[in-house]
Amino acid sequence: MDSGKGMLIVYSGPSGVGKGTIRKKVFERFGDKLFYSISMTTRAPREGEIDGVDYYFVTREYFEEQIEAGNFLEYAEFVGNYYGTPKDKVEKKLNNGYDVMLEIEVDGATQVKQKVEDAISIFVVPPSMEALENRLQGRKTEEQEIIQKRLEKARREIVLAGLYDYVVINDDLEEATEDVVSIIKSGHLKTPYSIPAYCKELIKQIKK
Repeated sequence: MDSGKGMLIVYSGPSGVGKGTIRKKVFERFGDKLFYSISMTTRAPREGEIDGVDYYFVTREYFEEQIEAGNFLEYAEFVGNYYGTPKDKVEKKLNNGYDVMLEIEVDGATQVKQKVEDAISIFVVPPSMEALENRLQGRKTEEQEIIQKRLEKARREIVLAGLYDYVVINDDLEEATEDVVSIIKSGHLKTPYSIPAYCKELIKQIKK
């Protein structure tokens, strides 16, 4: 990035809303200027998963050491395993000029916003709960009980969408993608991101 430091993007939305599909298309637009943050977890790798690509797979002891050291932007424990975003790895990418996207849940997003005040946050919502249910049903990969639990969780999450800086409605995939792209671009018009090297030079000349 021209300002010398990248921008942190907090990205959330309920299961089935299509945020993963949008994210992939957004990354195609930005190329290597945008980095996807890899989470750390204590769960065992699943078949085909690669350490450092899908997750950073670590022991519970190591994870808790990192908690004590304050080296997480956010973390939580689910079904006996920890999941979290390593602060040092994110900061390294930001300091090297990359924008970093964290795709995390609402609780984690709240933790990040408390620690990184200039992060921008985006929440993706469906056009309706009926549309969300149709998408979940259309997957044909889960039992009805699981789908209903996902819908109930989605209702709790959507109520908290107002905690985010931006809300994107995924009614049309291309439009939703353009909205996220525009939000990221507009984020770079805010200070401190809108003061690239040449602008700093102009300010120096004015102050002479």
